[in-house]
Amino acid sequence: MAQAVTWLKRLWGSGEHPQPSGPLLSPPKETLFRQEAGGGVTYRIPALLHVPPATFLAFAEKRSSARDEDAEYLVLRRGLRRGQEVEWGPVEELSGLVLPGRRTMNPCPVFEASSGVVFLFCICVERRVTERHQILAGRSAARLCCSTSRDRGRSWSALQDLTDEAIGADLPHWATFAVGPGHGVQLASGRLAVPAYAYYVHWRLCGVPLPCWTRPHSFIFYSDDSGRSWSKGSLLRGMETGECQVAEIGCGDQGTVLYCSARTPCRCRAVALSTDRGLRFGLPARCPALCEPLQGCQGSVVSFDAPDGAENTQHWLLYSHPTDRWHRRDLGIYVNTAPPDEAGWRHPWVLQEGPCGYSDLAACPKGVFGCLFECGATSACEEIAFCLFALSTDGGADAPCHGNGPVLEVLSPRDGNDGETSKEVFMGMTPQEEKRGLVDFN
Repeated sequence: MAQAVTWLKRLWGSGEHPQPSGPLLSPPKETLFRQEAGGGVTYRIPALLHVPPATFLAFAEKRSSARDEDAEYLVLRRGLRRGQEVEWGPVEELSGLVLPGRRTMNPCPVFEASSGVVFLFCICVERRVTERHQILAGRSAARLCCSTSRDRGRSWSALQDLTDEAIGADLPHWATFAVGPGHGVQLASGRLAVPAYAYYVHWRLCGVPLPCWTRPHSFIFYSDDSGRSWSKGSLLRGMETGECQVAEIGCGDQGTVLYCSARTPCRCRAVALSTDRGLRFGLPARCPALCEPLQGCQGSVVSFDAPDGAENTQHWLLYSHPTDRWHRRDLGIYVNTAPPDEAGWRHPWVLQEGPCGYSDLAACPKGVFGCLFECGATSACEEIAFCLFALSTDGGADAPCHGNGPVLEVLSPRDGNDGETSKEVFMGMTPQEEKRGLVDFN
């Protein structure tokens, strides 16, 4: 196992629009899911969850091809962090988490800390019905579903259809909807928040939906009773917002707010804030510091405690997304040291050079993070890989332009690992044994 190495010394620059400089560095990564030769079975749409103290759950969709309509069901790999490495169990097919005649898509897990339960949200969509078809018809073919695990992902309950409970009478106004993709969060109040978006039919002519007036809007599903019941917040208004993630941050005089980062067609991300834990968000604003490629792309955001000595902020934000303005290439990791101020975003560190796509971040204690992301040599659909890295504020002589700015360190995966970890890693290991096996990173 290689020791931690410092990869980033200079890419954090000023808070202006990020422009990576110098050669791109490709840190060590571990492939968890790999496309079959010839473009057959493909794994897409990563979702990553850290379950304290030391477990990672890495989810993805298994598809018969790269197309959305060829999704089948979800797959999972469970990882155990031991100091500077994560040992991964084998691929587990969650083929039982399906509804008859439907494909399971968009994994979105969230952890409820008081009960230790993992809630795995997803949508189940009628087979062979595309998102485009649903928008044209103005009728949703998706169902909101959830499964739970009480043993850190070893076993899962039967899939529960929550559509009527959580959406109810609003469903006829939605052409389609989805959760995430990526992780949900538990807020300081205990509320569970699951990011989502819906294509709302704004106008009909003689009862026929007009696709040109059917537009995406982000929102959250939430629970205030540890996941026993679920409701939805209001849709974001003012601009088109799609795939999104949320993070809770301290925001000065406003107290704690929920920060929403959403995909838009405007060539940059949209940001919206909620002061009532996601029931309603203010009007979204464009964030030019975070660019979108021509076709847009999903991105991931997490909040974490600001380091000692940070001024006027309780939390920092970490964000992952392709950095190229035109194509889905060069996956970047951005840090915001003064959220929600757009000027707080630093120049990105390129985690993965070349084709990349969707990603999901997980925050661990002591400034350590995991990232699960789509990448490949010629296509982002070739594999889903994992990287573990740390954030340090001790910049030293090579610190970024803003004084003692953040520096990232990559925690290397096992040398020579080909993504086919032995089943012995997890055979017979109890949650208590996992906890005893944790070695603190310092």
